[in-house]
Amino acid sequence: MYYFFVFLLLFVLCNMLFFHCRKRKIRKKICDMNTAEKCEKLTGIIEPLGYCYDVKQDVFSTALDAWQRNFGYTESYNYYAPHFNMVFDYEPIYFDYQDKTWLIELWKGQYGINTGAEVGIYYSDSYVPPALREHTLFHCVKDRDMLPMTLHLFQEDDSIAMLRKRHWWLTIFSMGVYNEPADLSANVSITFPTESMMNAFIEALNKKGYHKNDICVCGLTVIFIYRSCSTCKAPLFRRFLCKYAQWKNRIFCKLFLWVTKPFSSSLDRALCLYYYLPFAFRRLLTIKRYKTGRKRY
Repeated sequence: MYYFFVFLLLFVLCNMLFFHCRKRKIRKKICDMNTAEKCEKLTGIIEPLGYCYDVKQDVFSTALDAWQRNFGYTESYNYYAPHFNMVFDYEPIYFDYQDKTWLIELWKGQYGINTGAEVGIYYSDSYVPPALREHTLFHCVKDRDMLPMTLHLFQEDDSIAMLRKRHWWLTIFSMGVYNEPADLSANVSITFPTESMMNAFIEALNKKGYHKNDICVCGLTVIFIYRSCSTCKAPLFRRFLCKYAQWKNRIFCKLFLWVTKPFSSSLDRALCLYYYLPFAFRRLLTIKRYKTGRKRY
């Protein structure tokens, strides 16, 4: 028994020394790269996952040609999200326009070790009655139907990032940052092609509880602030599941910051994790969300 503990201690010490030396080499490798080289390397890694990196604001977002676009959207994605450590508030806004039911969905919350927000635009093949909307698979809009959008994410009163693009799924993800969904808010603006479409959307916002004082209209652009909490009145089991997922997210955030120190930017931290623990990096950008949701549906 004595020799077993000695062997175990030596094994642990050797592993600690090995990983320490390996991390030093990785840190030196990253420090020797300039910003352009780092961005090129990271882009090559995350593009197949459907994401892009904004070096100016140090956040991740969704690429226009992301593979997730093929899977559309259904309510089951939100239902199963906490099982994959994604805890967020969501706001589906349905409205009818040109013989189709459109859906503009808002999200904000914690996505694993990423704090973020999303605005997605979808539509159905035809008009969908209100009773069937939560059970319908909506398609991501085609290029010609994408809308100019602005998403400005706040952590309480502090700005995290702002992106402005013509997109079908505009997102902001800040890596290594932990928040409760209620601590986040998002300023959203959407520009519509016609007045009738804009009015249909505003009417849907009014039904969601947004009043005239909450909405600003400038030409064909609608501006509003998303603050609501969709999980506050959730069933007890789902609230417990969200609490458990957030407990894990808080731990994983701390582990991520510890493993990738002394780096401070998401660019350096992501590369450090990629070189140091490749399997953990693949889990970093949670890609099971759409595959699982579609399979369940």
